[in-house]
Formats: sequence, structure tokens, C-alpha cells
Amino acid sequence: MRIDKVDEILAQWRREQPELNTETIAVVGRILLSAEMLKARIQPVFESYGVSFGGGDVLASLRRNGPPYELSPTQLYRELMLTSGTMTNRLDRLERDGFIIRRPNPDDRRSALVCMTPKGLATINTIMHEHMENEQDLLHALSAEDQQQLAGLLSRLILSL
Repeated sequence: MRIDKVDEILAQWRREQPELNTETIAVVGRILLSAEMLKARIQPVFESYGVSFGGGDVLASLRRNGPPYELSPTQLYRELMLTSGTMTNRLDRLERDGFIIRRPNPDDRRSALVCMTPKGLATINTIMHEHMENEQDLLHALSAEDQQQLAGLLSRLILSL
């Protein structure tokens, strides 16, 4: 039987503090470890197009909201669950690299709109095809049924949090 890093951690705790209830590590530890491993394998796809993983998240949000591919920074940071400071850094870099522009919001003079440029649109359209293929490859060990079951369980967890 194959053991993963979390099995090793659980064995260490059972040895060192057998009275400690460590059952949750089997789930939480694997979710956290999986997230780190997935991100490490997803990031290079975005970086190969000159976009950071976080910047790709911004471009994907603009793209999936449809034409005219623009949102306020507040809408973006709420959608992506980021702080305004983190969002500002991502937007500064995307703007510097020509993927977005910021223009005055005609409905609110105090704010701006983040608008995807033609370069940004072309880039995210290309990235998304490769990204989806990559994600399919990353999940190859799970059947379609397993993936659906896992997605449902993770959704329940997220909604409970």
C-alpha cells in the first residue's frame, strides 16, 4: 500500500501523542497539500504567457463576466476574495504588461473600471484552453464519477465555512 506525506504525519502524531485525535489531519492536511501541489503545477501554464497565477485569475474573472470585459476593482477583489492592496498590486502589474487598462468609471467619478485589452483577451483565451487540458491531466487519477463526488464534498465544505 502506498503512503503519502499526510500518512507519515499521522504516524508521527500517533507515535508521539497517541491520545491526540488527529483524524482531521487526514482531510485538512490533504486538502492543503493538494492545493499547494496543484498550484505548483498550474502556475507554469500562466507564467509561460507572461502572466502570474494571480494575474491570470484577474484576467479569467474579466473574461468570464463577458463583454465588455470590465469590472471595478472592488467587484474584482470581492469576486476573487482578495484584499484591496493585493488587488492593486495585481492590477498594476497587468496594466504595466499591457493586459488591462484602467479608465474612469462613467457612473462613479470616484472610481475606475478595469478593462481587458485585446492583448489580455487573446492571452486569457489561449491560456484557458491549455489550463483546462492541464487540469484534466492533473486529475487523471480520479474517474469522472470520483471528480464529481469530490467536487460535491468540497462544495459542502466551502459552504459550511
